[in-house]
Amino acid sequence: PRLTAVDVVGLTGGVASITTGGSHTCALTATGGVKCWGSNGSGQLGDGSSTNRSTPVDVNGLASGVSAIDAGRSHSCVLTAAGGVKCWGYNAFGQLGDGSTATRLTPVDVSGLAGGVAAIAAGAYHSCGLTTAGGVKCWGNNVYGALGDGSTTTRLTPFDVSGLASGVSAIAVGTYRTCALTATGGVKCWGNNGFGALGDGSTTNRLTPVNVGGLASGVAAIAAGGNHTCALTAAGGV
Repeated sequence: PRLTAVDVVGLTGGVASITTGGSHTCALTATGGVKCWGSNGSGQLGDGSSTNRSTPVDVNGLASGVSAIDAGRSHSCVLTAAGGVKCWGYNAFGQLGDGSTATRLTPVDVSGLAGGVAAIAAGAYHSCGLTTAGGVKCWGNNVYGALGDGSTTTRLTPFDVSGLASGVSAIAVGTYRTCALTATGGVKCWGNNGFGALGDGSTTNRLTPVNVGGLASGVAAIAAGGNHTCALTAAGGV
């Protein structure tokens, strides 16, 4: 363990953003490449192996052309500069979106999302994309309704979230749960609600989006954790 900050080997500069998953970390470089390190038992580092790495390794085929990254529990996804989505790693519930449940040691294309995507979010066992039209699509584990399509059927490829074909500006994915920030500053959530993480005043799981109480407007950003959710208001409150 380290009690103070240490430099990541080979990443002292030129990094545009970072993301942390269950037990791995990835970095987007300033030149649009991706490097990952940490646990790799499910291929979540994307280097073609299942060997844990204590220093950053290049993700196969992603030396450039990436605009955003997000890491789930044991999988990783990127948004390309062309608006497409690629994922790799653990795939038992279809969270890679390639139509299979096969673990992938290198990036694969998400079915039907070769373009037109503005943002991505990777959760524990599902993933979502925000389209350039402001719609939301999700794929993977759906046992609690985290895909928002009105069912509890696991999906191996992206499905539209009910009622959110447009009007969304940002998405956040937690464990078995998804939330969306609307263009008007409101928040909607769906999926697991055992701890009230959907914010609708209940602990009832929701298979389609519900409004978060008291957050119909005035929200600037959202974040979803394991079993709770937070919002940053336009006034700077939380």
